[in-house]
Amino acid sequence: MDEEMENKLRVSIVGGTGMVGQRFIQLLDGHPWFQVTSIAASAGSAGKTYEEAVKGRWKLSGDVPANVKPIIVQDASKVEEVAADVDFIFCAVDMQKDEIKALEEAYAKTGTPVISNNSAHRWTPDVPMVIPEINPGHLEVIAAQRKRLGTSTGFIAVKPNCSIQSYVPALHALLDFKPTKVVASTYQAISGAGKNFSDWPEMLDNVIPYIGGEEEKSEQEPLRIWGSVDESGIVKASAPLITTQCIRVPVLDGHMASVFVSFENKPSKEEILKRWSEFAGRPQELGLPSAPKQFITYFEEENRPQTKLDRDIERGMGVSTGRLREDTIYDYKFVGLSHNTVRGAAGGAVLIAELLKAEGYIQPK
Repeated sequence: MDEEMENKLRVSIVGGTGMVGQRFIQLLDGHPWFQVTSIAASAGSAGKTYEEAVKGRWKLSGDVPANVKPIIVQDASKVEEVAADVDFIFCAVDMQKDEIKALEEAYAKTGTPVISNNSAHRWTPDVPMVIPEINPGHLEVIAAQRKRLGTSTGFIAVKPNCSIQSYVPALHALLDFKPTKVVASTYQAISGAGKNFSDWPEMLDNVIPYIGGEEEKSEQEPLRIWGSVDESGIVKASAPLITTQCIRVPVLDGHMASVFVSFENKPSKEEILKRWSEFAGRPQELGLPSAPKQFITYFEEENRPQTKLDRDIERGMGVSTGRLREDTIYDYKFVGLSHNTVRGAAGGAVLIAELLKAEGYIQPK
């Protein structure tokens, strides 16, 4: 066991007491490459064991993993102390955007890679925002970022908004046909707000037709994912034109999207299904531990995918589609589904870290 530990990269979860932090803890339990050796949170949690810090606040099914229970929570603001004994960090803090930016840059400047679940740096030109199967080439901007931050080993990489994972992979597989217009309505789970039903009873028997900032993210972030790399950083794509509505629904986990799309070169339904079934990216080529074997799964049944039945496909790392059919106004319409706290949050960030390790960006200190 000690020898196995020695071969693993040491990681700290900064923001480890929140819902996404808890999901990181759960997903990394028994991970073949990474070992949680440090947890950091607010000053109020610092000094407690992790078990004490999350007592009465553990939001996930299953118990707190035994190996992290005795870890003494550190103060996330004491950057040098937290960074000293780990090879990289996952960041999932609940702070103001400017505070998050400053905190993540402070960690990176210690020579520590930061894989962020936060939105603060998603539009920083030299910070890659990555869905590993789609735009692994954007990692190239890390060299420019390191130069700006004055570090040879530290950097920040971010994962995109959880809602776009439910439809962007399906559209990405069809980019050769040049999608021109996209309408996407997302039906988003309450865990996306860091809540469950016990602490958000207002969501029972209710739908809220507004999620602050979500529509702007859902319309613009795909264009950055599809953007190109130049000397200034990532330049976002100009097409397709995307418009969205984002709705909170009484579901614990799983974001669903209802999508309408038109193409410059309209494919056949058979061509679309072939592209979806065959689509694979760098994580599948490399056989990364968290990579789904089948990235996009299409359901032939008219009433699938269903959130409750299908959100955990490929351990929550796969994307499901269904109900593909021609439309009277747009070329096609379909439904997409992804697990928002696994693929869309912690799991997506873990996959980014695996890609970064495999490509040599994260090394033992």
